[in-house]
Amino acid sequence: MADASGLKWDRCLADTAVKTVTGLGVGMAFSFLVFKRHTWPASLGAGLGFGMAYSNCQHDRRLPHLLHGHMVKDQQ
Repeated sequence: MADASGLKWDRCLADTAVKTVTGLGVGMAFSFLVFKRHTWPASLGAGLGFGMAYSNCQHDRRLPHLLHGHMVKDQQ
């Protein structure tokens, strides 16, 4: 069971990195193109990406028996 928990943490960390960096990149693009190089769009984008990843991880951690769409039976 520890292996499944490790896989979930790996997915959460990878999802957090991808969403935060993507949000930062989109925010920087809007900052340069639309908002005349203010820093708040980049901060907002990174925060939104991190928040989405946190929500996904929280949802994934609350479903302890669901792993890639397959139910895992408790071993007793």
